[in-house]
Amino acid sequence: MPLSRPLRAHDIRTLLLASLGSALEFYDFVVFVFFVGVLGELFFPPGLPDWLRQLQTFGIFSAGYLARPVGGIVMAHFGDRYGRKRVFTLSVLLMALPTLVIAVLPTYRSIGIAAPLLLLAMRLLQGVAIGGEAPGAWVFVAEHAPPARVGLAIGLLTSGLTLGILLGSLVATGLNLVFTQAQIADKFWRLPFFLGGLFGMSAMLLRRWLSETPVFEEMRMSLATSRELPLGSVLRSHRAAVVASMFVSWMLTATIVVVILISPTLLQKLFALPPSAVQLSNLAATAALCVSVLVVGMAADRFGVLRVGLPMLLCLIVATYALYLGTAKMPSALLPLYVFAGLGAGSAVLAPLIMVRAFPAKVRFSGVSFSYNVVYAVIGGITPPVVLWLSHLNPLGPAHYVALAAVGGLAALCLSPTRGQEQEAIPHPKDEE
Repeated sequence: MPLSRPLRAHDIRTLLLASLGSALEFYDFVVFVFFVGVLGELFFPPGLPDWLRQLQTFGIFSAGYLARPVGGIVMAHFGDRYGRKRVFTLSVLLMALPTLVIAVLPTYRSIGIAAPLLLLAMRLLQGVAIGGEAPGAWVFVAEHAPPARVGLAIGLLTSGLTLGILLGSLVATGLNLVFTQAQIADKFWRLPFFLGGLFGMSAMLLRRWLSETPVFEEMRMSLATSRELPLGSVLRSHRAAVVASMFVSWMLTATIVVVILISPTLLQKLFALPPSAVQLSNLAATAALCVSVLVVGMAADRFGVLRVGLPMLLCLIVATYALYLGTAKMPSALLPLYVFAGLGAGSAVLAPLIMVRAFPAKVRFSGVSFSYNVVYAVIGGITPPVVLWLSHLNPLGPAHYVALAAVGGLAALCLSPTRGQEQEAIPHPKDEE
């Protein structure tokens, strides 16, 4: 079977639409973290210690991760049985609605304890939606792309996901430049969530133009879709793939949550840096991440996941330590140090590259979704409070945590049942034409 056919116009359109839609949906999920400080003041009782308010608000943020397995497992089941596209579209609607609700929620001053409870409920619904989004998106584009372009496809899709983080950072930076903190706390904090709802609806419209993946259509035509519970087959017959996928998902979790999402808050608190400088540096780092995941994906197509993964994970470790050590000694170097960390964070794309190749097509969505979402629920959910606690013990605590997770990623490279056979893992029916 030829493995190196070029991308066709239809392939390119599908990858671009899927990536843009994922960017808009992921914005909805992560924009919360950029306004943790404001939300903590508005949705919790006044007079609480700052560290306790911050911990409680990060707890609500983390609750979205705890809900991910519910949405991920259920949507993956239907994705393996009835098609990738339907689930891929449904997840957008489930994300857009609670984001719009957050935009109009009354605060603690208006309704008391009901305010944080409602915020928690909306965050849980967002978690259900995102649980099906990222795994479904990775499987969708991997099955649309030629086998020798899977790295490019997943790199572009992951770049789209990180573009959602960049959009959140841009909106947060823009608000802080245009309005005072008092004005944002008064009413303008709602604007990013209104935008998120509009982005979600736009993503749903974009996905109407997508077609089902050739791999799933081939399975449906040959009656090869899973006739048993897909997750049962994953747990019984693909345990090595699950273990490898969980290790690499932990690395992805630490990379994105610690380096990109909560480091701005940590750096401000640890080193007394001005919010505007940290936000601009985070913006540059996120832009570097968008480029890095695409380059790493393309390099994996050319050299293989193992040869690319080893140096990238080492780069991630070095860059994270450089960020915290360098900023402590020379705060003026924050921008280039954070950009370096953003480039190292491109290691995150190794996770989907390993996972989509670790499971056969008929249970691929369920295998990827279960492994990824369980880790995100258990580890991703506790990562913000744990890293916050570690940073109080030692300013290098966040870097220690990322380094440990990177070692887990190295273990995944060694445990992956498909290492060394990347090109054969995702056959594409149309490649025989």
